[in-house]
Amino acid sequence: MLTKRVIPCLDVKDGRTVKGVNFSNLRDMGDPVALALLYESQDADELMFLDITASIEKRTTMLHLVERIADSLAIPFTVGGGVSKIEDVTALLNAGADKVAMNTSAVKRPQLINEVSEQFGAQCCVVAIDARRNQADSSWEVLINGGREATNLDAFEWANACAARGAGEILLTSWNRDGMQTGFDLKMVRAFSQALSIPVIASGGAANPESFVEVFEKAEADAALAASIFHDRLYSINDVKQAMAAAGICVRLLAEKKMGVKQ
Repeated sequence: MLTKRVIPCLDVKDGRTVKGVNFSNLRDMGDPVALALLYESQDADELMFLDITASIEKRTTMLHLVERIADSLAIPFTVGGGVSKIEDVTALLNAGADKVAMNTSAVKRPQLINEVSEQFGAQCCVVAIDARRNQADSSWEVLINGGREATNLDAFEWANACAARGAGEILLTSWNRDGMQTGFDLKMVRAFSQALSIPVIASGGAANPESFVEVFEKAEADAALAASIFHDRLYSINDVKQAMAAAGICVRLLAEKKMGVKQ
């Protein structure tokens, strides 16, 4: 049985961690380096860092901040924001990232996925998809530029195309659930998880430890990402993992790591 991962996310703007609802009304949540260290101490499996205004401002990710976080962490570290060419990926990996996430640039130039996968390996290539539900037909549309721009691109078809081009993971965020703390979009996550041959990271809507249990048990996600409930100190990552373990979900626990138990 594959171990399920719990991933806190740092949405970063102007060097600070922020969080909003439906990608807007951003609140300052603190220093990203301090939060990264906190979440590692709480037993995070990985850390996601997204420079959320890099694409809209047409710039690359803040490398100095990536370096500071990477120098402090021992857990895997994924970075996204403003990645538009191979040189951007090289710079982020040299700065300490383990994986690189692409969103807007991959939609505008899908060949970028092929290039990253071929040069650095699929395990390094994460495609982030911000999906908004179409109430008329229950499909999902891809949004880009930090959720600000609609594309008329079907998210399900796009995810399959990304996998075919060599993406190693899909970070699937529900725009409708983002920051709402009403639970993950189980229907969407299940549809993508069952159809794709690569791991799906569920994002958007985490409410409590039980919502993580649901997204793993009912929607078959490979990993689940959250921000608000961790930033607001409503629950710790260890709270989530204890609930998962109690439900029989395969998860790495802090005590097992200290004892050297392998899963």
